[in-house]
Amino acid sequence: MNKIMEDMRREEFLSVFTKELFNKIDEMIEEKKIRMENVRMLIKRVAYWIELKNAWYYSFEFSELSQRIREMIVEEDWKKEKKDEKLLIDLCKWCLSVSFSTSSKLISICLPCIMKAASNKEENEEAKEEVEMALLALNGYGYCEISEELYLNEIKDIIQHHQEHHNLTRLAYQSAWQFLMNRFDKDKNLEAVIVNELHFVREAIKELEELTRNVNWKKEKEEERRGKEAKEEIVILRWFDIIMENISQCKLRNEEFIRFIGSIVELYRAAKDIHRGICGECIDFLRFAARSEPVKNDDLLKGGAIDVVFEELYQPTLEDENVRYCLDTVLAISGRLEGKTDDEMEEVKRKEMNRKVFEKMEEEGHEDTIASFYGTIDFQNANFHLMLSLNISDYFVNI
Repeated sequence: MNKIMEDMRREEFLSVFTKELFNKIDEMIEEKKIRMENVRMLIKRVAYWIELKNAWYYSFEFSELSQRIREMIVEEDWKKEKKDEKLLIDLCKWCLSVSFSTSSKLISICLPCIMKAASNKEENEEAKEEVEMALLALNGYGYCEISEELYLNEIKDIIQHHQEHHNLTRLAYQSAWQFLMNRFDKDKNLEAVIVNELHFVREAIKELEELTRNVNWKKEKEEERRGKEAKEEIVILRWFDIIMENISQCKLRNEEFIRFIGSIVELYRAAKDIHRGICGECIDFLRFAARSEPVKNDDLLKGGAIDVVFEELYQPTLEDENVRYCLDTVLAISGRLEGKTDDEMEEVKRKEMNRKVFEKMEEEGHEDTIASFYGTIDFQNANFHLMLSLNISDYFVNI
């Protein structure tokens, strides 16, 4: 069942796991026609699929079975004696994994249970699976109002322990970061923790580089490959959710950030012929990097960002969104090169960088592509890049 569900496409999954199905299961529980243990196994797999595929899913939340589980959590928590902690933890994991509107009361019960399960440092496979499920269950609740006392020390310990002992699965480690980065929207004081204590950028680079090496980038026909993404590819896409959150919200930058550019360029080239979704995320990252003040033009040039932008524009087929990202990246770099300064030494550096960039463009034969930007540059400079012509990608292919 696990393997069948993991291979399910979204349409297949939604057609099977409907609200009506869960209502029927609830009836069967009431009539004692199905054991709760079997229900627990099923919901566990449903929750895993939702998190693995990063999917929005509401069928379970509005079912009668969901309401039953919420009531069971409160009832089990109220028990003074013979409280079944394993059952309570399982119920809480399901509740957080497959619900989007959990009450503050339930969160106050569930979060400590989940953190306790996620903090288990046993090395056996069963423990690792339970820890992974616990961390996956946290992902949707980074944006809720939660006191730091309920999570911060625990999540820091989980991440730091893994950095030293490598005890988590890739998906579990990524999920720990996902939860913490989601919290950043509510708790801005987490910035120093994320950047300087836990070294997010260093860790993200290491994970992406290892995942890039581990994926089988074998080229297949698109129709044969559709819906068959390897688990590693899914984890890469999930990392980009966290990376873009970090770039857009964290203002602190250190020397670790510069290495990001080279690792993203390597990932783009590995995925270029097979996974256009990952390529789009790479281009979007480079766009943000080009517009990030602490990142220097020399870093973009040496890291290969400029090469990747033009490699993307030379693809036989293009996505409109990627074209807009490429345009925005080039304009950001161009704006930096045009920005004159009164500081003589800085002005010398700027002119030297201008020379390097344009020499590189000539060496690579990019003059025609540069010239083609003038048809759309007014849109881009006016921040209307989302309003570019719908067939802008065809325009660049023809060029």
